[in-house]
Parts: sequence; C-alpha cells; structure tokens
Amino acid sequence: MAVKFTLIKEVGKTRVGFIETAHGVINTPAFMPVGTLAAVKAMTPDAISSTGTEIVLSNTYHLMLRPGEDRIERLGGLHKFMNWQKPILTDSGGFQVMSLASLRKVTEEGVMFRSHIDGHKYNLTPEYSIQIQHKLGSTITMAFDECIPYPATFQEAKRAMELSMRWALRSKNSYQNKDGYGIFAIVQGSAYQELRESSANFLSAIDFDGYAIGGLAVGEPQAVMFDVLDYTIPLLPKFKPRYLMGVGKPSDVVGAVERGVDMFDCVIPTRSGRNGQAFVRNGTINIRNAQYVEDIRPLDSECSCYTCSNFHRAYLRHLVRAKEILGSILMTWHNIHYYQDLMKELREKIIRS
Repeated sequence: MAVKFTLIKEVGKTRVGFIETAHGVINTPAFMPVGTLAAVKAMTPDAISSTGTEIVLSNTYHLMLRPGEDRIERLGGLHKFMNWQKPILTDSGGFQVMSLASLRKVTEEGVMFRSHIDGHKYNLTPEYSIQIQHKLGSTITMAFDECIPYPATFQEAKRAMELSMRWALRSKNSYQNKDGYGIFAIVQGSAYQELRESSANFLSAIDFDGYAIGGLAVGEPQAVMFDVLDYTIPLLPKFKPRYLMGVGKPSDVVGAVERGVDMFDCVIPTRSGRNGQAFVRNGTINIRNAQYVEDIRPLDSECSCYTCSNFHRAYLRHLVRAKEILGSILMTWHNIHYYQDLMKELREKIIRS
C-alpha cells in the first residue's frame, strides 16, 4: 500500500488529517522545512525534530549534481545519508531548472541544461527524475513538470501545462510502487482557470497518491494565488493530500489552509532566520535594530522553542550583528518552531470547531 491519507475532520474547506508513510506519520496541515542539499541550513536533525517537524523537503536537481544520486544510494539512501529517519519529500527539479534561463532547453523529451556548478551537460527527463528520487529513497516523489514564471500569456501557460501533463503520465509510469511510499502530481496552468481545471481533471483521472498545486509563489500577488486555490482545490480528490508548493509567509499558509490545503514548504523561515528576521505572534522582528540592544525579553514570550527558552533579544542581536554562526542557528530554530506551532494551532482550531 502506498502512503495513506486519512481525513479526520472537515470544517467548511479547512481540514485535519494525517498521512501514514514508511517513515512515520505526518499530521496535516503540515509544514516542511526545506533541506535542499540534504540539510536544513543551520540546523541539526535533532534540532529540526525538536520543533515538531515531521517531514522535510530535499531537492532532486541539487542532489543529482552533488554528491550525485548513485553515491547517496551507495551510502544507504537519503534518510541514512542525512540521519533523518522521518519522511522526506523530494522536489522533482522542475522549478530549479526553470531558474537556469539561458542554460536550459525544453523539449518533449525533457530539459537539457548545463550545471550551474561546473557546466556539465545533463538531460533531465521525467523518467530520469523519478529514477533519481527512487535512488535517493524519497518517501514522497514528485512528478516532473515545467514550472513557468509569472506572468505568462495564455498560450505560454497552455503549452507548459500540456507538456507537464504528458510528463506527469510518464512520471507515474516510471514510478516503482513501494509500501509506505508515494508519488504526487503537480497541477499547472498559471493563473488561468480553464487551464487549471484541465490540468486537475487530467491528473485526477490518473490517480496519484497526492496532488500539488505548482506554478504559484513565483511572483504573483497573494490575491491571485488565493483565487487559483479557490477554483482548483475543489477539483482535486477529497481523500488525497493537497500540497501547495513553495508557500509561504504565515498569512499565505493560513489563507491556504482556509481553502483546503494540507501541506506546505518554503525557505522563508530558514532564510529569514539567517538574515536576522524572526516571526513572532504579532508580526516580525528585525533583530538587527538598535531598539533590541539591551532588550532582555525572548523573541516571543509565548514561544517554547530552545531559543526563546534560553536567550534574549539583546544576545541574539549581538550574535547576528557580529555574524556569529550561532545567531543563524538560534534565529532559524525559532522560526521553524514558530511555523510548526502555527500548524499545530491551526489543526487544534479545526478540531475544536
């Protein structure tokens, strides 16, 4: 049996559930910290786990370039390689390839590109992407797709969506079924309702283990993103997890949960932490600001994370201003914990409703 999603409670469009996998249970709505290169920046696996994190995301594109999927497989797979025994979802590489611009060429077969590291030439196809993720030992594999920037014309979005649908079918046909593992499809179509509906209907008929909404968090306004979710999510299978890729800020997450999304990933909490920004219950704090130079309060008085339990703002400001590595660690630790607290609070609120 593949990964199994159980819906516990639904209130309006919001919902609470859990996903059973070979590497443990994921309570939803869930947030996945990003560990692109088999590591969540500035965090140890134990530290990540202490925040309540139940699944992390790694990236096919980056890991195929270094250290390479064959090496990771020889070393026991991604879970053993990074010493993370809970579930791992791997992005297929489509989004990263999009960012290469002039270094890539998209064809029916796949994407030919040169490595941004050493210029080596690759041909990443749906079959190859799925094979890489299999060698990594991904708990949740993502279908290969073409993610285009925003804004895009209708014809540009239609071409990319239709190509992604053909690639999705090839991805599913290449996937090797294993108990407790699964493959998710990715709905595309930019901000065009007709295209999103066509994509969602096509993918639903193939019967994937979960469904992602891709092609968002690429520069569109929040209102556009929510509009796309409003008309896309009702088309997706009710008893399969729904994953909004690359999102986002706390307000994005809350709004998407209100529309029925179950899973999220984003670099914002880790990147912001490394740059001195903390998420707190009344907004954000830029710890570099002079007002915190002798502030002995924790970042967030309602937070029970390691950072808030042991250090005050004045010390954190000192670390960040002095560019001490510990500053990045403690700020990131807090931000991930904040996001996991947010998800827990959303789950509990839905259960109580």
